[in-house]
Amino acid sequence: MPIAVAFAAASALLLTACGGDDGASGGGDEIAGAEKDASPSKSAASPSSDAVKRPSVTLPSDVKNVFEQWGTGDPAKDALLTDVTHRINATDAAIVASDPDSEALRFYYKGEALAGAATWVKGYVDDGRSVTGTVRFYDPDLVMVDKDTAALAYCADESKASDKDRKTGKAEKTPVTDDSYVAYNSRLEKGEDGVWRTTALESERGNAKCVR
Repeated sequence: MPIAVAFAAASALLLTACGGDDGASGGGDEIAGAEKDASPSKSAASPSSDAVKRPSVTLPSDVKNVFEQWGTGDPAKDALLTDVTHRINATDAAIVASDPDSEALRFYYKGEALAGAATWVKGYVDDGRSVTGTVRFYDPDLVMVDKDTAALAYCADESKASDKDRKTGKAEKTPVTDDSYVAYNSRLEKGEDGVWRTTALESERGNAKCVR
């Protein structure tokens, strides 16, 4: 059974930290943001064209994220994928800004996923860490449960990303291993304003489906 299909059947999932038990992320456990990729062999979700007033989200120049084959050609599905990139982007921006109560987090998450995202960001703040580098997202597997509910599984390659010390700005480089690749499963619900918000999110580091 495809991961997204299996996930759609689950009643609830929590956002889970995917690093070691000591709470350190160990080589780029950040949930990174979204940026267009100009390469013709890849695709990225375009900015939202709807009339919804969205929180402003800005990432520093050293945080870059590439989305490969992130479009489906279906406008409705692509709108969902775009909202996912905004959610990822908002999480990364909240880490950089040391803001677990970020307006953008509260806009793109809800329920248990929002609580988990705030805790995730607070962990970075408490540890004096931020994020840097490039994360590659690929193999999106989208299942529409109904017109207002969906499940999305995707992979992330964090081999070129890392945490960094907030005070010194020094990147915490770690060897590239299978744990540099992460499988994500998420559940989304469409609000009355048309925005797709993440209600549940879990990850598994080193999942064979995503290792390259």
